[in-house]
Formats: sequence, C-alpha cells, structure tokens
Amino acid sequence: MALGTLVKALQNIMRKDAGINGDAQRIEQMTWMFFLKVYDAKEEEWEFHDDSYESVIPEELRWRSWAVDSKDGEALTGPELLDFVNNRLFPGLAGLDLPEGAPLSQVIVRQAFTDANNYMKDGVLLRQVVNAIDDAVDFTEYKERHAFGEIYETILKDLQSAGNAGEFYTPRAVTDFMARMVDPRLGESVADFACGTGGFLTSALKLLEEQVETPADREVYSRSVYGMEKKQLPYLLCVTNLLLHDIDQPRIFHGNSLDRDVREYRHEPDGLFDVVLMNPPYGGSENDAIKNNFPVALRSSETADLFLALILYRLKEHGRAAAIVPDGFLFGSDGAKVELKRRLLEESNLHTIVRMPQSVFAPYTSITTNILFFENGRPSEGVWFYRMDMPEGYMHFSKTKPIRLEHFDPVIEWWNNRREIDEDDHPKAHFYTPEELKEGGYNFDLCGYPHEEEEILPPDELIKNYKAERERLDAEIDARLSEICSILGIEL
Repeated sequence: MALGTLVKALQNIMRKDAGINGDAQRIEQMTWMFFLKVYDAKEEEWEFHDDSYESVIPEELRWRSWAVDSKDGEALTGPELLDFVNNRLFPGLAGLDLPEGAPLSQVIVRQAFTDANNYMKDGVLLRQVVNAIDDAVDFTEYKERHAFGEIYETILKDLQSAGNAGEFYTPRAVTDFMARMVDPRLGESVADFACGTGGFLTSALKLLEEQVETPADREVYSRSVYGMEKKQLPYLLCVTNLLLHDIDQPRIFHGNSLDRDVREYRHEPDGLFDVVLMNPPYGGSENDAIKNNFPVALRSSETADLFLALILYRLKEHGRAAAIVPDGFLFGSDGAKVELKRRLLEESNLHTIVRMPQSVFAPYTSITTNILFFENGRPSEGVWFYRMDMPEGYMHFSKTKPIRLEHFDPVIEWWNNRREIDEDDHPKAHFYTPEELKEGGYNFDLCGYPHEEEEILPPDELIKNYKAERERLDAEIDARLSEICSILGIEL
C-alpha cells in the first residue's frame, strides 16, 4: 500500500466498526498498533547488535508472533483475535513484571498500555487494520522508516481537528521556529514538561542531529531530551515518535509534572535542564494539592501559570526557554501572573515576546497566543515585543491552510536585526525597559493587533474570547485607576 494512502485507508476500515466513535478514537486505535510495530522493528535491531538481548515482551504477545499474517490461514482473526487483544495482549503488556531499575526501553511498554484501549468490536475489521499496518512499512529499512515519518506527521496533524485531542498538538512550524531561536547545542539537555506528542522534542532533535559527527556524539544525542505527559494518547504518540527518531531509551514519562514540590528541584541537578521548550496547557485548572507544590505567591487556578512557574524552577543557571502563553497571561493582573512577570523581568532575563496571530491553533482553538523567550539567572535589560501579522493572502489559518515555517521568515529576519517598527501609527516591534513595564503594572499587552477580523465562532469559543476580553479590559481599567489614585495620593 502506498504510504500516502495508509492513514485514509485505516480510517475507512475503522469507520465500519461500531466500537469506534470519532477521529480521536481512530487515532488512538492506530497508535497502539504503530507502537508495537515500531517497537518490534527496534527489537530486531537490538537483537542484531546484541546476541544476548531478550525481549521484555512475552513471545506470544510480540507483534511478529500474532500480528504478522503469513497468508497460510493460521493468523488470528474474528472473535479469536478480538479475545486475544482484549484479554491477553492488553492485560499482559499493562501488567509486565519489571525488575527495579529496568531500562526505559522496557518501562515504556508497560506505561504505553497502562491506560490504553482497544475500541474495535469487529475482529475481522481489526485483522484488516493490522494487516494494512504490517504490510505498509518495513521499519527495519532505514529509508522506509524515515519515509513513514511523513505519515506519522499526518496522524499528528489530524489531532488538531479531532475534538479535544487537538490540545496535544502544536503546529510543527511553531515548534521548529521556537527550537531554532533557542538553538540547543549537542551536550545540552532539552525538556518539555507537558510534551504531548513530542513535537518540541523532535524539533530540537532535528537541530541536534545536524551536530552529530562521531559515535560518541550519537550517544550524547540519544540522551538529549526529556518529557512528561499526563494523558495516555499523546504519551504513546510521543514515545513512538522518539523511537522513530532513533532514541532507543526515550526519557518520556507518563505522569503529571506538577505533582511535586517545585522547590525540591533546586537541590537536584538531574532535575534541571539547559533548554525548555513548551506549550503549557491553558484553560485548565488543578486541585489544591497541586497548587500547594508552589510558593504561595505563585499558586494559581490557571494551569499555564503553574507550568510557567515550573519552568523557572527547572532551568539551569543560564538555561534558555521558550514558552507559549495565551493573551490572558500578558494582561492578567491577579497575584500569580504579576509575580511571574516580575520574576521573568528581575530574575530570568525575559528578552523577547512574539505575538502570534489568531487561528495558529485552528481548528482546535482561536485563542490568540504569544511566545516568551527568556534565560535563567540574570535580570532583563528590557523586552522586545514583535507582532507577527498574517501572511499576505491569508484571512486566517485552517486545516487546509496551516501556518508554515516560512511564515516566520519576517520574524527571523527581524530577530537577527532588531529595530523598532511602526505600521499605521501602531507599534509592530518595540523595545520596553523593565522600568516601563513595571510602571505599567506588568501589563505586557503591547504591540497588539490594531484590527481584529470579525469571525463567526462556535459558542464555546465566543465565551472564551468574551471572558478573555473582559479580563483584558478589567486589567486596563485597574491600571488606569491605580495611576489616577497615585497621582491624587488616594489609596485604593
């Protein structure tokens, strides 16, 4: 089967199955099978290079034992295949008995199936999907494995239109741009504490791969990235993604990065990183037990705020970070947001904020987002704000017209030759001193968009946007009121 038609063919087969409802479940169904297929190919490599290698997976549960159809009538199908997958494969992999200190290449198998699901109810259709995957790509062939990377990217992009699953995927153009600007070097550690499908990590790996020249460099490369993901589907996608990038021991963990006192990391060098690239989840909230893992001044009901605080605690001295935040963070005036912005200015050399246009994350969300670039260990000398406008000919981004890396070319050109820019009496790029930002009440809503295109949005998006606009106006009114009271000598 041609690689270009693989994903569509798989989705068409699964649409006939009564157990699968929607694109998100179809993607999850494909993902656990791709994982086992890729893992089996990696095991062939490990066996070839090490005669003593023994699989952690029981022989009957290995892909080569049950999934490969030799066309001799012996392959499991129908009710027998369904029974095997539901009652032996999934429980067997989720319950693997691993010794303490087992290598990550073994741990990821158990973690991958701890919360995984088989949604298909028709064993004949399941056999058709398994055969299509097994016949499509020979992962032991280097060229085919890397050609499959394009198909895997198609699966990840499909997440954006798969309901809430879209929250796990950041457009590749954005991850590539951020990684390029932060410029990780071989020997540095790169982390994403809510890594989703691994987009930031693989963007960093592409840059690190170019620096590999010796076998020793390859060893350093293989230990370069770290990630943690709370939800099962993106975790499994991420692990498979890294295996495809020849990371045999992926340091990717299934859990909540916020579920620990952040102050402890300052005493653990292994918990600190040279580079952090992140799109922290926003719009969510954590319970009080999670908030208690942060100093009182940084406790927030907004998940994105907590992750930003986590970055501050887990960056090494002189470490570099790029993080995406919604507009609400820029103009937010609650205690945690103001304290975060104060620390970014006074302790973490916040030096650049790139304001991205609406619809970068469409169709998942139309909330406007921004990229913060900062470094740990010294105060900011001032912050450059740059407004990234829509490319010529675009009203908005969409699934069929997504943001591309070349759309960042004007940003990169400006980045390397910084200057203030005004367009139609509105600042497009401007430098603000720390004093100016402090005097403005830490309102970072600067170099914004002078004209918003009116767009008909779903009710939930309208509500989110109205709430964000109300917060922005409240912050602006509070700042003006505080300024007036200060002039008049009146206490609020």
